[in-house]
Amino acid sequence: MTTPEPAVPALMQAVEIARPGPPEVLRLTERPVPALAPGEVLIRVAAAGVNRPDLLQRTGNYPPPPGITDIPGLEVAGEVVRVAPGVDTLRVGDRVCALVAGGGYAQFVAVPAVQCLPVPANASIEEAAALPETFFTVYLNVFERAELGHGETLLVHGGSSGIGTTAILMARAMGARVFVTAGTQRKCDACRALGAELAINYREQDFVPAVLAATEGRGVDVILDMVGGAYLPRNIAAAATDGRIALIATQGGTRAEVDLRAVLVKRLKIMGATLRPQTAARKGRLADALRTRIWPLFERGVLRPPPIHARFPLAQAAQAHAVMESGEHVGKLVLSV
Repeated sequence: MTTPEPAVPALMQAVEIARPGPPEVLRLTERPVPALAPGEVLIRVAAAGVNRPDLLQRTGNYPPPPGITDIPGLEVAGEVVRVAPGVDTLRVGDRVCALVAGGGYAQFVAVPAVQCLPVPANASIEEAAALPETFFTVYLNVFERAELGHGETLLVHGGSSGIGTTAILMARAMGARVFVTAGTQRKCDACRALGAELAINYREQDFVPAVLAATEGRGVDVILDMVGGAYLPRNIAAAATDGRIALIATQGGTRAEVDLRAVLVKRLKIMGATLRPQTAARKGRLADALRTRIWPLFERGVLRPPPIHARFPLAQAAQAHAVMESGEHVGKLVLSV
């Protein structure tokens, strides 16, 4: 028997960006509930994750791809309330988390069904909302493109961030050794508590000799870098022969000067990727890989969601952005819708 679709209003509450600027430009507004395109489902949002790309969009530095709503928000969790014709993988009433290209800061969001995953075993709906953006990103860059293997070493810059804490948990669950950099002793302690073998306070210690000492001079196999800039030549110095450097952001600048001889001698791979502009089909393939390789680790108790630093009502999205900009958080920030 087909589950009847619950009543859905014509209008919903959402957070919009009034103009490029500080957190205060985020404001609660009313928008039409999204219509479904072929292949999509409508999710009644229970919680939405807050991520650094949201901050970049708010300041005018990361516009949504063509055809995507201007409402920020890249990950949600909630209940499926409508299903477009032809979608046979999800049903009304399913509890899911989803990667979205925009629109997460709202009561409802339309998303390609292929980008949805079930709420993992033993995860709350808010914890599930904090998974998609970082899990898709880490899986794509660390495991698919950089091919981190069991027993290899991973260095994560920004270890206490949402991406960083996710990378620690996923890499440890997959049998890798993890080193991180972070900016305070408190953050280093938090990273070690999550499973990092070595946590380097970059304000007090150069990560290159620390990493080389920890690996008996060999260097690390994979580096996940969201800093860029002057970190690139130091990453090259810290990398092992046949090492892979995955660049996912440029918080430290977009330009670097490197000695290409070291890249040649070490046979290094330096790669970059952005997730948001990729096609639904590509994101769907990543979702399938997560469902097959990573989601079972939740059921076995080997993997847990990254920590949630703070929760905010949807109307307090500006406060959530201010906390993220302060750099004081460890793990994820979530909006309860």
